[in-house]
Amino acid sequence: MLNSITNIIKQGEGLNIEFKKAKEKLPDSLFETICAFLNRNGGTILLGVNDNRTIEGINSKNANAFCKNIINASNNPQILHPSFLLDPKIENYRSKIVIRIYIPASSQVHKTKGKIFDRSADGDYELKTDEQIKQLYQRKSSLFSENKIFPYLSESHFVKGIVTRVRNIIRLYQPEHPWNELSNNDFYKTAGLYRTDILSGNKGFTMAALLLFGKDEIINSALPYYKIDALLRKENIERYDDRLNIRCNLIDAYDKLMEFVAKHLPDKFYMEGTNRISLRDRIFREIIANMLIHREYNNPFPSSLIIFKNRVETKNANKAVFVGQLFPGKFEPFPKNPNIAQIFTQMGRSEELGTGVKNVFRYSKAYSGSEEIIFKEDDIFFSKIPLTDVALNKEIVVGGQNEGQNEGQNEGVNEGVNEGVNEGVNEGVNEGVNELLLFIKLNSGVRVPFIAVNLNKPTKTIERWIRKLKKDGLIEFRGFSKTGGYFVKK
Repeated sequence: MLNSITNIIKQGEGLNIEFKKAKEKLPDSLFETICAFLNRNGGTILLGVNDNRTIEGINSKNANAFCKNIINASNNPQILHPSFLLDPKIENYRSKIVIRIYIPASSQVHKTKGKIFDRSADGDYELKTDEQIKQLYQRKSSLFSENKIFPYLSESHFVKGIVTRVRNIIRLYQPEHPWNELSNNDFYKTAGLYRTDILSGNKGFTMAALLLFGKDEIINSALPYYKIDALLRKENIERYDDRLNIRCNLIDAYDKLMEFVAKHLPDKFYMEGTNRISLRDRIFREIIANMLIHREYNNPFPSSLIIFKNRVETKNANKAVFVGQLFPGKFEPFPKNPNIAQIFTQMGRSEELGTGVKNVFRYSKAYSGSEEIIFKEDDIFFSKIPLTDVALNKEIVVGGQNEGQNEGQNEGVNEGVNEGVNEGVNEGVNEGVNELLLFIKLNSGVRVPFIAVNLNKPTKTIERWIRKLKKDGLIEFRGFSKTGGYFVKK
């Protein structure tokens, strides 16, 4: 793998890689390098590795504290401004502990302790002249359209309750997340969704905020060409068997696309270790998140997701870093919309850049029997996911009876939860039902596919738990069948 520690060390320090000693304390220059990577093309820092590639490691007693300090400091505008939340990882390498910090390229210009740093192959350097700083701002503006400021965009233009829903999902997914204690105003600024343009003096919400939270009519007014087409073409290849035309914000668009996939593609019974996982959801959460996060929204080309008999194809406008096919571990990931990506990541809907491609390759063979996957980087990003054996596979769960039997036999043995046979009886099921009730309480109006992805449970399991909660009079479905969702009863 290109991003494995062995390969990172083998490449040595350069434009995108930095080694730092950190056995007993964090290096003083750490945030200068973080700032430089954010301002240039991103990169990876390995703590516990010397400049000469010697693995010195980190004192095991310090590792967790180091990670916590890095997270808190990256969220502190006194240290890094604008803030950009980082997620350092502790890893064991050749009997030594190292910390890996992945820093994506940012769409904003960052300062650390009042100074701006950029990156070159020789290391970090401070930008001191007005001309250098101006050129950096101009480069960011040309690269990242999500930073466009809409001075008259306000919270009243956001879908009612959507910001609270997003923040509740982050809180549920990461209870100790540093954003959880912020006010909404501080949340917007920390997440890069409200900013000041130093060149024009404009300040306000950005295109990223509009796309994430905006009402349909506001988005369509600002970006009239914005739309996403989801099509089913199994029988009627020339037109479609089913169609979903999406013009809503990205948070709701993700849910709608996941529902469309769940409606038209079967799932398989699959165990990973002792846990039952949904192969379909694991694959297509990555495909859909990639489609939404990395689209170039200044380009009028519409995004599309098309389900055929033997494949799923997606297309979206792109600002290509290079042209060609992507393979896991053989390309340097580059975020097209870092602030949008950060929100999806903190919600648990996407992972570190580059891991999405890896996960699709990882699970596709088990799902369809094929690894003939295409991810092609160009001005129009194209992906093709095979469905070769899915419709014929005998292990696909097609009804409640088979689902119940399989879960009763497998999950009852592996997890002590005999859901398929004796729902709601033993402790494991009750805990799951209680978790679901809390999730619906925090995210009013949610639907089954969204719940399944965020709780990492099979769709059929969520449906059974919902039936129990409805029977007990604790929740209800409100709205139309295609647009409504579940609410906790008062």
